[in-house]
Amino acid sequence: MDKNKTRELLISHYKTYPELQAEDIFKYIFQSSFGCEHLVSNEGLVLENIKKEYDALQKTKTPIKELLDGSYSRVQLSCLNEGLNAETLAKLFCLSAKKEPDGMAILKEKISVIKSLIADGSLPLDRDSFDLSLNKWESKGYPAIRHSDTFRSAYNPAYRVIDNRYADYLQIFIKIDALLSKGSAVVAIEGGSASGKTTLSGILQSVYDCNVFHMDDFFLRPEQRTAQRLAEVGGNVDRERFYDEVLLPLRQNKTVCYRKFDCSTQTLGQPISVAPKKLTIIEGAYSMHPQFEKYYDLSLFLDIDPIYQKERILKRNTKQLAKRFFEEWIPLENIYFSQTQIKSRCSESIIIKQ
Repeated sequence: MDKNKTRELLISHYKTYPELQAEDIFKYIFQSSFGCEHLVSNEGLVLENIKKEYDALQKTKTPIKELLDGSYSRVQLSCLNEGLNAETLAKLFCLSAKKEPDGMAILKEKISVIKSLIADGSLPLDRDSFDLSLNKWESKGYPAIRHSDTFRSAYNPAYRVIDNRYADYLQIFIKIDALLSKGSAVVAIEGGSASGKTTLSGILQSVYDCNVFHMDDFFLRPEQRTAQRLAEVGGNVDRERFYDEVLLPLRQNKTVCYRKFDCSTQTLGQPISVAPKKLTIIEGAYSMHPQFEKYYDLSLFLDIDPIYQKERILKRNTKQLAKRFFEEWIPLENIYFSQTQIKSRCSESIIIKQ
């Protein structure tokens, strides 16, 4: 735990909510330490409660995400004003429910930071009153706690605690929901090696009933790797096969029948049939090649720092394979990104942080 970060976040939290009471501080650190696992029973009930609470919500314009001190954020129900579906928020909430085995130890460390902040005047709470409230909470075993009446009256809290694995992409969920409200959508996830394209596509697939296609399944076969072809910008993937087997059927709302390239045998696998769904994700470098971009309703560029990219590649691969990334594949990707200006042509650019 980073105690300096905890101090900064707690002070910021107090400045945002100067009417908060001891139990509101407790709630903040409890959510930071344990998330929302204790609140999730079944998705249907979660959705019902979100809809009821949202219907009674005062529709004010507030920031839709508040960072907690840990791996979670409070996502305000006002995000539904921005176009997020209640069903999507309910799904994110349920996916965020997980046990935190170190939660109690982390909670107690945060309590020690709060005590030091009160002692040096950084949190202007009455020390005796705080200690009394803390002793009562401790005697019960630090259970989940409600906001104080004072906090509720002053700020009308209405939010759900969401894992940052999902909360970090909240604006993407909002954009996808807006597209799906009008019909079907095809989303491209572009970016360099190890930027998290496959991870993001997996996150989207866990939230939505969607199909995912990977550009890695469309590497050139050995006989296609001519000097002329590899000299093309973005020429090291089989764009023609990708168009014929995936993009064209998608455009016609037909079943996709495609073959994955098998790196171990350098051949194509058996045909795979995929029925169309309302949402389709295409992930991988070269997915936003200029000849493809008109087929997408939303395109995302994952922008990763080269130093962090190198760290990820070395961690995931053997030295021999990592060498090929650094000497072959990444230089080709960078030429492609530079000459086609892919980043600026994508709908959204997302900076990937370590």
